Amino acid sequence: MIKVAQDVIVRPLITEKGTRLKEAGNQVVFQVSVNANKVQIRRAVEELFGVKVTEVRTMKQAGKWKRRGLFYGKRPAWKKAVVRLAAGAKLDFLSAQ
Repeated sequence: MIKVAQDVIVRPLITEKGTRLKEAGNQVVFQVSVNANKVQIRRAVEELFGVKVTEVRTMKQAGKWKRRGLFYGKRPAWKKAVVRLAAGAKLDFLSAQ
């Protein structure tokens, strides 16, 4: 069981699609713990960033098989969360503080 908000949110995902979601629909994308559920993700975002969350969507990303020379390995599976913020709430990772 995850008890600390810092254990739920691994990192923000800053991609082209995530940037479009942020501009168009006030949504932010995070990589989250594989064991975290939507309620824990909502509470962690509200606690860490001080914004109101209206919706959380999650998806599991399967680990990819990679090859280096003769050897094969698999990257770990991970979980992505798309968090919709309330109207008027703003969360920006790239701006200078």
